Formats: sequence, structure tokens, C-alpha cells
Amino acid sequence: MSKPLSDHDRKKQISVRGLAGVENVADLKKNFNRHLHFTLVKDRNVSTKRDYYFALAHTVRDHLVGRWIRTQQSYYEKDPKRVYYISLEFYMGRTLQNTMVNLALENACDEAVYQLGLDMEELQEMEEDAGLGNGGLGRLAACFLDSMASLGLAAYGYGIRYEFGIFNQKISNGWQVEEADDWLRYGNPWEKARPEYMRPVHFYGRTEHHPDGVKWVDTQVVLALPYDTPVPGYRNNIVNTMRLWSAKAPCEFNLKDFNVGGYIQAVLDRNLAENISRVLYPNDNFFEGKELRLKQEYFVVAATLQDIIRRFKASKFGSRDIVRTDFSSLPDKVSQLCAWDICNKTCAYTNHTVLPEALERWPIDLFQTLLPRHLEIIYEINRRHMERVSSLYPGDVDRMRRMSLIEEGGQKRVNMAHLCIVGSHAVNGVARIHSDILKATVDLNIHPPETFKDFYEMDPHKFQNKTNGITPRRWLVMCNPGLAEVIAERIGEDFIRDLDQLKKLRNFVNDEAFIRDIAKVKQENKLKFAVHLEEHYKVKINPNSMFDVQVKRIHEYKRQLLNCLHIITFYNRIKKQPNKQWTPRTIMIGGKAAPGYHTAKMIIRLITAIGEVVNNDPVVGDRLKVIFLENYRVTLAEKAIPASDLSEQISTAGTEASGTGNMKFMLNGALTIGTMDGANVEMAEEAGDGNLFIFGMRVEDVDAMDAKGYNASEYYNRIPELKQAIDQIAGGFFSPKQPDLFKDIVNMLMHHDRFKVFADYEDYIKCQEKVSALYMKPKEWTKKVIHNIAGSGKFSSDRTISQYAREIWGVEPTLEKLAAPDDPK
Repeated sequence: MSKPLSDHDRKKQISVRGLAGVENVADLKKNFNRHLHFTLVKDRNVSTKRDYYFALAHTVRDHLVGRWIRTQQSYYEKDPKRVYYISLEFYMGRTLQNTMVNLALENACDEAVYQLGLDMEELQEMEEDAGLGNGGLGRLAACFLDSMASLGLAAYGYGIRYEFGIFNQKISNGWQVEEADDWLRYGNPWEKARPEYMRPVHFYGRTEHHPDGVKWVDTQVVLALPYDTPVPGYRNNIVNTMRLWSAKAPCEFNLKDFNVGGYIQAVLDRNLAENISRVLYPNDNFFEGKELRLKQEYFVVAATLQDIIRRFKASKFGSRDIVRTDFSSLPDKVSQLCAWDICNKTCAYTNHTVLPEALERWPIDLFQTLLPRHLEIIYEINRRHMERVSSLYPGDVDRMRRMSLIEEGGQKRVNMAHLCIVGSHAVNGVARIHSDILKATVDLNIHPPETFKDFYEMDPHKFQNKTNGITPRRWLVMCNPGLAEVIAERIGEDFIRDLDQLKKLRNFVNDEAFIRDIAKVKQENKLKFAVHLEEHYKVKINPNSMFDVQVKRIHEYKRQLLNCLHIITFYNRIKKQPNKQWTPRTIMIGGKAAPGYHTAKMIIRLITAIGEVVNNDPVVGDRLKVIFLENYRVTLAEKAIPASDLSEQISTAGTEASGTGNMKFMLNGALTIGTMDGANVEMAEEAGDGNLFIFGMRVEDVDAMDAKGYNASEYYNRIPELKQAIDQIAGGFFSPKQPDLFKDIVNMLMHHDRFKVFADYEDYIKCQEKVSALYMKPKEWTKKVIHNIAGSGKFSSDRTISQYAREIWGVEPTLEKLAAPDDPK
């Protein structure tokens, strides 16, 4: 395969990146060399590729700093209402290219680096992903930060600076192996430590009740050290802040307690405190009730609230004096906090999952040990809440039990979702179907029943929907410049800040030249990704085959197993009729399994085992290839998504809260095969039902099946191709050396499958036949692609954040620019 030209080799002046001014290029080269020689103090004369990356990163960061300072000054001078987005996950990926795009520096940097005899793509590859998230939720937080800055909101992201992010995944003999993600080992050029804003966080101890109030005493203190990362808006000179807290032990040692050797042990014991920010829990949509996790949650909230109150008190720029002591106006100045009324008016709660195993229920004993005073406060909140429920629904004891913040029966637990609802003025889901499910029932008839319906009936005004979105800067302009350019040639560049303008592309659905250009960009992206796979995975694939991609966390509800059954069925059909004209496919599945999630790890092993058989069968040739994309992360997504033809969004209806990968594929010109779940429903509305491949049960069908009972054997006995596929998995066809390797998966599918894979199998296979038939008609396929791109405007995170701002936070977005640092104010 001939290697496609890189963007740089083509020397295309992508209009949406801005032109490279000669003066800019000269300045960048001068600053690059200055950083190379003076910032990066080295004991050698030879610079490495990593040195060049750091020099470039510092050069680009220089352009951020002045804007960052001016933005924060502006906030102190105008004292706007501030938005605080608190999340345990921020899945930022790489920062360099995103910053260059948002500051309109990319072409100038390209040219400067080229003139210095360096390769931009090689330098970008040196940057570590900031993988401080598991998947959708953490990546959503990153998109939201981009949009909040681009919309001129005085917004801050608050989280934890994990020393080790989401693990690196290696595939060894077909199995997932986890390696620590030591992302900070070379340093992080984008962050700035702010020790002057360090805050104490207390744990353990006991409470003392006195006539003048309650005291929390004998606590253990951990210090929260903030690290700030600038978050630039898109070409508006606004730079917001993401502040991540790192845990530090206090320096004071109680020397009188030391005996011989005690000093050494005391210093060593500091590690225990600092473990709080050591590692991200690698669970997605699963609650793990570990003490360290509760510590992490309280650590970030306690440190953040102290910081918010400090900032609230010092409203004037440059003033450290306490100028506000009346907290009744706090809800007018921040959008996240406590005393109960203030808390309620200030805080808003977004629910991200309907899976009952993901909702947090902390054991009372653990809460009592770690946060004794807080448990007392929760009991008091619950007492007031129960009084209100009782007054509104007198005598309804069952309703009181269901709505209590404290779950009785067996081990008593604090129901955190209930606490969030009671403590917030707004509660929202993240896609229309998800928000509707929240108002009806959270767990879709899974027992024991856990409902938000009671809360909705009591406070219907609280419940809203805010469908998720993605930032078009990273997920189009940055990762797919060829497509961004083709669009800009037809409708101009304003779509980057107003994605609704993509609707104008509907005028070009029958334009032969546009159809050709869209198909050409996709083919170039596929060639580029095929080269990447050959270089990094040592696999050769057919770039003319359909790239059929499912990338997301490995989880039973996302139904990678349904995809596997289609692969096996397609393989069996080719074997049965080897001379038939088949639509060639390269099926790629990627994603990480939580290290303790046995079934998910077995699913990965099954995918790799199927690949070993299919890819080495000479009868099949290059008509079907199966590839597991190792170590799926933001950076790999940026390469895979623009190259994809078909996007697999096949969760059981009612289980995926929204999905955001589905939106990225849609925007980048892939067609979706999916269930009516999450945001797929709204995607079908926007693009037109006929422009997605929709199959399977709807939510009401799943509910009906739950009511009557799901019987997997019924499908297994009725559908010969399904029976053949399951028998092959069970009989060792894909694992001849270990015939019973997949017995647990088969047992689960036959007897314990909560997500009803077999019930949707038949419709899925028929739908895949329609996909194959359409792919053989390239012009018709591309017309559907154009409808999808034109319909993806709704799924900009700018729209999501504008709705949060106006309807929950009470702030107004603006597209006004701040003056650049070198401009007079």
C-alpha cells in the first residue's frame, strides 16, 4: 500500500486553521530556540525529540499565559456569576494541537517547525494523553470545558490530579494486560502548581456536641495542592482554568511520639495521605464501595468548596481582604454549594447512568468512620426531607421508605443519588429518552426497585433534559481537517462556532462535486489509518473494505457480544458460499475492560480469538478482517473515527444514558447502526430516520419482555445461524487448545443475560445485510453521510452548555471576544 501524504506534506493551507503570517513564524522560531536552550536546562548538547516537543509546548503556552491572566483579571473586575463544574474525571487527551487550533496558531507552528527541519506529527506523538477519565463521562467534562471557554462563561473545572490515569492496555496472547499510566514521568508543560492556594481537608475523628454547637475533633488532615491548567476558548482570547487537586501530607510531625526509628516511619507514613490522588479508579458505570474512593470524592469536594468560598469573599481584583461575609447572595455568584437553602439554590445534579450497579450507596459504618460529622448532617437532611414527604403524602409509609436518603434492610446505606436530588434545585438526564426514564423508573424493572419517579412527582419543576454534545473543535477541525476544509469551502467557517450551520449542507446532497469531495476525504482518512494500523499493529487491511467500528468501554450493556455474533455469522456465510460477491469488511473493536470485570475481559479474549481464526483463513481472504484496537484512548479515537464508515451503537434500549462516541462518528461522516437508545433517538430525528440503520427492541419492548421473562433458549433453538455461532464458541472452534475457554460467556448468554443479546440478534443481522447492500452503492451511501453531517449540529457541546447556562446556571453565553494581550484594552 502506498503511504498517503500527511497533511503537512500536502502543504495544504487549511482555511479553517488560519494562515501562517511571516512575522508569526519568525517569532515562533525565535521563542522555540529560546525555550530549547534556556527553559529545558540539560546536561548534554544533543536535543531529543522530546526536548523539541517541550520547546514547542512552552512556545505555544506563552501565547496562552497573557490571555489567561487577562481573562482572570476580567472576571475579578466584572465579578460575573461563576460556574463550577466538579467531576472526578477529566479525560483531556493531548493539549498541544487543541491549543494551536483554538489560538489560530496551527499553520504558523506547522511552518515554523518545518523551517526548523522538524516533523510536526512526530513532535505531537511525544505528548502523553492526560487520561484522567474512564470514557464518556470524563471526555464529556473535557468537551464542556472547551465549550464553556468558547462561550465566554466564567467557568472552572475542578477535579483530582491523579498521578496515574486510566491504565495502558496491552494485548498479550489475546488477553488484556494492564500497565500503569505514568503520564507525569516526563513532566507536564501545561500545568502550574499553585501552593499558595493549598487547602486542608479533614478525615476521621469524632464529633463533640456542646451547647454552642457541634465540633468535629481529632481529625486527620490532608492538604490539597492545586495545579492549574489553562483552557482556551475558540479564537476569543478567553482562557479559563481547570484546577486539579493533588493530596499532600502536612509537614508537622509530632516529635514527642517518636521513639528510635519512629521519625523514619512517620515520614514514610506520609504516603498514606498522598495515596488519595495516586490513581484513577478504572471502573466505568460500576460502583466500587472502597474507602479510598469515598476519600477521593470528599477530598475534591471539600477542597473545591473552600476555594469557591475564598474566591467569593475576594470579589475585587488584587484584593485579599474579606469583602463578603453575607453568604445569602452566594447563589447569585456561583453555580455549585452549603447551609441547606444556599446549597439547594446553588447546586445542580446531572445523572449519567440508569444502571443500578453504578449508583452509589455508601455503607453507614464507612461513612461514620471517615466522615462522622457529615453523617450527622445527612441524618438531619433526611429528617427534614422525610417530614416534607410525610406532609405531602400522609400515611404513605412505603413511599417514605422508597424516598429515604438512608436505605434500611440488611446493611444500612446512604443513597447518594437521593441525596443529590434533595440537595439540588435542578436534576437532569443527558438525552431525552434518558431524562424520561429518570422520571419514570431508574432501573427498568430490575429488582429491587429503585425509582426517581417519586421525586419527580414531588418536585416536577426540578427535572430537566440536557442532551450531551461534543466539541467540534477537537472532533472535527482538529482530527479531520480535510472534512472541515471541504465543508468550509461550501458554507464558510462560521459552523465551527455555530454547528447548526451544517444544516446548509442539505443543499449539497445531490451536488456531484460535493459527493465526490466527501467520499475522497473519507478514503484519504481510511488510507492514513490503514498505514497507522500497519505500523503499530502489524496488520495489513483492505482500505477499500467497509471500516466497521465499535470503540467504547467493554461492558455487557454495550453488547460487544452482539457484534461478535454478527462477525461469526458473516464468517460462516462466506465459508458456506465462498464464490458469492460479499461486501468486504474490516471490523474493528476497541476499548478497555475494568481490571476486576471478569466477563468484560473474557469478551476481549473472545474478540481476539475470533480474529485469530478469521484473519488466518485463506478462504475468507481480505473480505473479512477482525482487529482489536489495543489501548483505545482519546488520541486513538482522533485517528479511528474520521476513518470509519460504520458506527456500532448497539446497547440494549434503555441502558445507554446518551453516548457521545455516536455523535463523533456522525459528525465525521460515518453511518450509524444502532438501537433506539440514548442520543441515537435524537440523531435519527436530526438526520432523518432513513439515514441511520435502526434495529432492535425499543424501551417499551424491553420493559414488556422483563415483565413476561426473557428466555434465551427460545431464540437459540429457533434461529439456526445463532445456534451455530453459540455452538462454535462453546465447542472450542475459536479456542481449539482450550475448548471450554468461553464456557462462562456462553453460560451468561444462555442463562443470565440482563441485556438480551439474542432477542435483538435476528433484527441486527438483517440490518447488517442492508448496510452491506448500501455500501456497494457508493453515491447513495455518501448521500446518507451528507444527511448525517448536516444533521449533527444539535450535538455540539456549545448547544448543550448554552442550555445548561440559561436553564440551570442562570448565566448568559456570549460570542464576544476579549482583547488579546498585545491589544490595548
